[in-house]
Amino acid sequence: MRLIFPIILALASVFTLNVPTASADDLLGPDASAQPVKQALTEKPEAEAPLLLQPSTVIPEVTDSPTKETTDDATSEEEPVDLWDRIRDGFALQELDSPLVQKNVDWYSNRPEYVRRMVERSQLYLYHIVDEVEKRGMPTEVALIPIIESAFNPKAYSRSHASGIWQFIPSTGKNFGLEQNWWYDGRRDVTASTDAALDYLQKLHDMFGSWKLAFAAYNWGEGSVQHAIDKNRAKGLPTDYLSLSMPEETRNYVPRLMAVKQIIMDPEKAGLELASIPNRPYFTSVTTQRIDVAVAARLAEMPLHDFISLNPAYNRPVINAKGSHTLLLPVDKADTFASNLENYDKPLVSWKSYTLARGEKIAKVARRFSISVARLKEINNITRRNKLSAGQTLLVPLSRHEATDIAFDETQQEIDPEEVEPLSVSSRFIYAVKKGDTLAGIAKHHKTSVAKIKALNNLRSNRLSNGQKLVIRQEGLAKRKLAAGKSRHVKIAAAGKSRHVKIAAAGKSRHMKLAAAHRTKRSQRYYTVRRGDTVASIARQFKVATNDIQRWNNISGRRGLTPGNKVALMLPDKG
Repeated sequence: MRLIFPIILALASVFTLNVPTASADDLLGPDASAQPVKQALTEKPEAEAPLLLQPSTVIPEVTDSPTKETTDDATSEEEPVDLWDRIRDGFALQELDSPLVQKNVDWYSNRPEYVRRMVERSQLYLYHIVDEVEKRGMPTEVALIPIIESAFNPKAYSRSHASGIWQFIPSTGKNFGLEQNWWYDGRRDVTASTDAALDYLQKLHDMFGSWKLAFAAYNWGEGSVQHAIDKNRAKGLPTDYLSLSMPEETRNYVPRLMAVKQIIMDPEKAGLELASIPNRPYFTSVTTQRIDVAVAARLAEMPLHDFISLNPAYNRPVINAKGSHTLLLPVDKADTFASNLENYDKPLVSWKSYTLARGEKIAKVARRFSISVARLKEINNITRRNKLSAGQTLLVPLSRHEATDIAFDETQQEIDPEEVEPLSVSSRFIYAVKKGDTLAGIAKHHKTSVAKIKALNNLRSNRLSNGQKLVIRQEGLAKRKLAAGKSRHVKIAAAGKSRHVKIAAAGKSRHMKLAAAHRTKRSQRYYTVRRGDTVASIARQFKVATNDIQRWNNISGRRGLTPGNKVALMLPDKG
């Protein structure tokens, strides 16, 4: 009997090994290989049926991570093609119950050309900003801040000395690591300033626990917002954005942002058209050594204006980087730049530093380096207020033949000043309170009154906190420039007679200095003096006034011209 049980067990194991296992076709039918997932989801099996769906056959199709190829296909189908759709998907803030929102929607609706130019500029930067915003888990409303601050003008500069698309004032820029020196201003660096702005906004959100209050603080200063919150809290009042007492500009700041959001959500409703922006990177970064801005633009085969729009942080015509430095180039220009740089056999730099000697005049320096006085002043930012002093460093040509003359002679295309938006940043002057400051002292220093400062900032006491930002002056630029339907008379002297010209100021006109009924747009060119040339002969050749050439180049009537010198000329644009 003891031998029977082992024999029975051995026979049982043999029979078990010969039993075939169930395949997927056996369990799901012959067509399962084509659409196993669809069948698993649509069929309604009986109660016991799920026991037949072995994990090794069906479930991996539904729950396991697909292959890389499948992931790429799925992502390409889900990701928006248009960046505006991606921005819409990321909106997260509740709407603001304020009539100021619609007021600002109407303002943009009445300026379709302004919106068109702003959107065109934004195409260079917006993808990068949205990408960085999403990496930090922020709502995409944050990416719209540059629309309010600068209309994506990379050279925007306000009266309170705020600069760049994010409009950093010098002190805040330094606090967030933006280097500022004679050669370079990090506040205008597209990627550096974006990082700094998002760091600042995150800090403000962490402080106040509200994006609307964070936006208000970005405009007004965290000290001012905190002071307003403390004031309301002491009175038992709500401390949300709409409940705080704040200057008019800050009161309109968030409604303006919400107005832009509304327009993006439904541009057709606002009567506007938003040009499509591809949901892909516009620029990439390349590393380079010390190089002229104009040479870098040529190597990238880009117009100088387009190159500067991506690299607006450089204050001088040479990138004076110690070691390597990063440039931004359109994605399709990076290889072109690298290839041209490798094959370039001319000097990359045509400028050098020069220390001014005691008593040395700028005219002497200009003659020494064969450059016009006007050009030398422009390069070194020399104005009546910013005078020369012994030991001062100047940027001068490396040799008598400027390598960048041709490129810079193509007209540095300055971005035209936009129509002033309602409550524009440029219409105010802001002062950051320092330790020991008093309202009376600040008022005296800025030649205003305590009462005016208190009224502009809604202050009910004279108490100040360190770092608090105060609006010192708020000039009515918006009201003055946007008075639609109104007209003004400009008196123009013409041939000894005066006449009145009526100009409609309905958002179409800009500030103009009129010496005649209209002014031709002019650009700076350079002419190399030849033997026998005189100021008068050059004036006749280019059909300009002799005294204009003297004024543009700071040439006295007695002094002659030296062959080889370059003379600056302001000539009408072609076309």
